[in-house]
Amino acid sequence: MSSMRQSDTVFALIDGNAFYVSCERVFSPALRQRPVVVLSNNDGCVVARSNEAKTLGISMGVPYFKIRHAYEQGGGIALSSNYSLYSDLSSRMMSVIGQYSDRQEIYSIDESFIEWTGFRHLDLDSMARDLRKQVDRWTGIPVGIGIGPTKTLAKLANRLAKKHPDFMPAGICDLTSLPEPVLDTYLASLDVGEVWGIGSRWAKKLVDLGVYTALDLRQVDPVWMRRHFNGSLERTALELRGIACFPLEESPPPKQQIVSSRSFGQLITRQEALSEAVSTYTARAAEKLRQQHSRARALTVFLHTPPFNSREPQYHPSVTLRFAASTSDTLVLTSAALNGLRRIWKPGYRYQKAGVMLLDLVSRGEESLSLFADEQELAAGQSPSRQALMSVMDQINREMGRETLWTAAQGVKKSQANVTPWRMNRQRLTPAYTTRWDQLPVARAI
Repeated sequence: MSSMRQSDTVFALIDGNAFYVSCERVFSPALRQRPVVVLSNNDGCVVARSNEAKTLGISMGVPYFKIRHAYEQGGGIALSSNYSLYSDLSSRMMSVIGQYSDRQEIYSIDESFIEWTGFRHLDLDSMARDLRKQVDRWTGIPVGIGIGPTKTLAKLANRLAKKHPDFMPAGICDLTSLPEPVLDTYLASLDVGEVWGIGSRWAKKLVDLGVYTALDLRQVDPVWMRRHFNGSLERTALELRGIACFPLEESPPPKQQIVSSRSFGQLITRQEALSEAVSTYTARAAEKLRQQHSRARALTVFLHTPPFNSREPQYHPSVTLRFAASTSDTLVLTSAALNGLRRIWKPGYRYQKAGVMLLDLVSRGEESLSLFADEQELAAGQSPSRQALMSVMDQINREMGRETLWTAAQGVKKSQANVTPWRMNRQRLTPAYTTRWDQLPVARAI
C-alpha cells in the first residue's frame, strides 16, 4: 500500500518534553541527567517527571509524601510548580513555533498544532528537524513533533515518537511517509483509550462493543459509529483514516464559565483570611474574563472543608448571585463575591478550599440590559472609565508580573504562611527567572 501522504495539507503537533521539568532545567543545568519531579499545588502530587524519574518507577499523580523518602534517598529532586516561569517560557516557545506556519493553534501550555499547506513535495522531516532545533536553541526546551494528515493522526504520531525512541531518535514521527501496513502495526499496538478525544467512558463502551485498539476504531464502519455514538466520535474514526474533520482553532472559542479556585496551604478558620483568598481568586477570574472579551451575568462563591477527613465537621456551601448588568469589572465582581462569602461563611469550621465561578458569560457588545437596573448599577458594571482602569491594571500585571497591582480586598501581600495561610504551600519553589527583576539569573565571571 502507498503512504498516507495524499493531501496537500498536513498537521504537525509540537509539544514540550516533560515541559515543567524542562523549564526548570533551562536555568538550572545541574538538574540535567537527574531524577526530577514537579509537584502540584501545595506540593501535593507529582504532575511532571523527567525520564530519569520515570526510570525510578515514579508514577504520575502519586502523592509525594508516599514516595519522598525512597525517592530522595535515590538522589531524586522535587520542585514546586513555578507557574510564572512555565507560562512565560510557553509563550516564548509558541512564538518560535508560530514562525514556521501562518496557521497555529495553541492547544495547551506545552502543545501547539500548526498546519502546512502546499508543502506536499518538500521534506517534512527536514522541516521538523529545523523547527525542533530552533525551539531548543532559542528557548532551551526540547520538543517532540508528530506529523499527520489530520490533527488526530498528528497527535498519535507525537505519541509514537515518544513511545518508540529507538526507531525515532530525533523525537519526530511523520505518519505521512509511512506505508499503511506499518501504520496499521502501530495503530494495533495502541489501546483505543489512548486515541486523542476518546475518554475513559467512551473507551469502556468501545471495548464492550469489540473495538479494542486504534486500528479497530479506524476500520469501524461510519454508519455503525453514528448509530452507537455521537458525531464527534465518528469524526475521530474518520480522522484515523486520514480524512481531516477537525480544523485548526486559531482563535479558541470563549469559555462558557470561568473557575478560579485553590486549596489552602493550611486549614482556615478566620473570615478575614477567606475574604482575602476569595478576592484574589475573583481578580484572577476577572482578568481571564476580560482576556476573552466577555462579561459575566452571575457569580458563584463556594467553600469546602476537608472532604476526606472524617474527623472534621463537613460543610460545603455555595451561593450564586446575579448582576443587574453584565460586567467584567474586578471591583464589581469582588464586591459581589464578598457579599456571597458573608452569606455562606459559618464559624466553627476549618476550611480547606474556596473559589469563585463566573457564569452566564456573554461577549462584550452582545449583552442585554435589565429594565430594572438603576443608573448606579449600570455605571458600575459598564462604565468606560472603569473599563479603562481594568485595561491598565491588566497591562501592568501582564508586563510586570501577576499582582503588581491588586485590590485592597486581597490584603497586604506577605510570603509568610502564618500571615497569609491561604496562599499555596510551595516550599520547593525556584525563582521566577524571567518575570521578576529581583530574580533574574546572574552570570558571574569565574
